[in-house]
Amino acid sequence: MMHSYDEPVYLISVVATMLDIHPQTLRQYEREGLVEPSRTQGRMRLYSQRDIDRMKLILRLTRQMGVNLAGVDIVLQLKEQIEEMQKEIEQLRDELSKVNRNGSVHVSKALVTKNSYDIVIFED
Repeated sequence: MMHSYDEPVYLISVVATMLDIHPQTLRQYEREGLVEPSRTQGRMRLYSQRDIDRMKLILRLTRQMGVNLAGVDIVLQLKEQIEEMQKEIEQLRDELSKVNRNGSVHVSKALVTKNSYDIVIFED
């Protein structure tokens, strides 16, 4: 059975095993505000696939790139801002293309390129 990307279905013990880290590390990430698992009625933590992918990024930053948790927090905030801006750019492009189809304005598509840091840090 497939679960949605955001559906909280994984217990902390399962996630710790999947990521090969101690459950205490997951609790620390939660205390630091880097990840927010859902809770069952019994207050057990449940993680979604999105949470797991986020933790994989955190581990890549800390283990492979030597970033401390304060730096990870900044990187994650910047990543979210970039994603929001990319959505906004797409919305603006859609609006401009509608205006362009009505014959009012000619707009060339802006080039959006990824730099090498995006690829190294944020690859899936």
